[in-house]
Amino acid sequence: MVQATDLPRNETGIATALGILKQQFGERFHTGQSIREQHGHTTTWIKNQAPDAVVFVRSTQDVADAMKICAAHKVPVIAFGTGTSLEGHVNAPAGGVSIDVSQMDAVLEVNAGDLDCRVQPGVTREALNTHLRDQGLFFPIDPGANASLGGMTATRASGTNAVRYGTMKDNVLAVEVVMADGRVIRTAQRARKSSAGYDLTRLMVGSEGTLGIITEITLKLQGIPEAMSSARCSFPTVEAACETVMSVIQYGLPVARIELLDAMVVKAVNGYSKLALPETPMLLLEFHGSEAGVVEQAEAFSALAEDNGGSDYQATTTMEERNKLWQARHDAYWAMLALRPGCKAVATDVCVPISRLADAVGAANARAAELGLIAPIVGHAGDGNFHASLLLDMEDADEVARAETFVSWLNDLAISMDGTCTGEHGIGQGKRPYLVKELGAAADVMGMIKRALDPDNILNPGKILPA
Repeated sequence: MVQATDLPRNETGIATALGILKQQFGERFHTGQSIREQHGHTTTWIKNQAPDAVVFVRSTQDVADAMKICAAHKVPVIAFGTGTSLEGHVNAPAGGVSIDVSQMDAVLEVNAGDLDCRVQPGVTREALNTHLRDQGLFFPIDPGANASLGGMTATRASGTNAVRYGTMKDNVLAVEVVMADGRVIRTAQRARKSSAGYDLTRLMVGSEGTLGIITEITLKLQGIPEAMSSARCSFPTVEAACETVMSVIQYGLPVARIELLDAMVVKAVNGYSKLALPETPMLLLEFHGSEAGVVEQAEAFSALAEDNGGSDYQATTTMEERNKLWQARHDAYWAMLALRPGCKAVATDVCVPISRLADAVGAANARAAELGLIAPIVGHAGDGNFHASLLLDMEDADEVARAETFVSWLNDLAISMDGTCTGEHGIGQGKRPYLVKELGAAADVMGMIKRALDPDNILNPGKILPA
């Protein structure tokens, strides 16, 4: 495991607060080791730092009550949704209390005419879309994992549909937040635009629980398209596939999804999902619109792909075939694990301008090979975001060290290309060293905001900001 720095603990305050919380929350207060470890970091390679206790909350008032107790005794508070984050976001480096919002899982309101809804933070994206289906609506942000909407908001999540529908920052209208002192605020109304004061909604979206705990989210919705068409196309090189992506964007083709799989990922998917795809770099696409529109879009893409050496192009509008294709994409993580049984997959992400995507992916493949690492790459190619998943023997210290070298190099490469060290995973603990490299003095301004809203540094300490 990669070590995460422990922070000083407030032992007296923690002991006092835990006694009060136990009395107030009863059977919803837990200190067992296994449940505490489940609420520390459990994914990728960052060491698990378990909280001292877990409180299961059911309402905004519960969160506010717990926060006031912790604030009175200067005890750290870490929000927890489903635990699918990848950069140590839910670790407790200074101990403290994990506030588990998974039981706050109600869809509070759907305004079909206004294409919006109001949900509690424990609602998962799949549960929301199941709830919306019979109204002809859906929520488009799909990060792959069945994450909670509170966590997706807190990490400014993205995913396969971002090229058409944007990321969480584009789809959150307002949030209700419990602040560090237990006050409850709402950042906006349901109106689609506002010039009323500071944009606190955007401040909270992506704050990773360091400025407040989100207890309600108002989201934009979309109508389920009349028709959907999925397609796949193989390319001789990653560069050719990326050139096609650039052509698609410049042409203005309104793709809903455009995913890049390198040859290693295609090989893994074939084995895992029992497919027979050509084992060369591939683009997977989806088109949304009218019956005639999706056919027209698919044909336009075919012509653009052909100009860049694309081959074995296939498109389908049948739900069964579309689901089979995208399920294979969503199973890519598990498929990649099978390339090296017994090893751990460590996923990292960066994002670059689309014009630099081919250079970045090509350089990443070359650097991984130079370091003797297996690092399959998948990407949300339509917005320049890609993931390298390192397959590691965590007992091999030298291999882990080489992987750390690769991740550091990749972050620096993306920043040097006017990109970012994280397109969607967030900063958490794992990406902290690169924030100042990327944003310079802006990181100091973030620190000023953090100190103003959380002067005792009890909200998810040790995340985002440099020490």
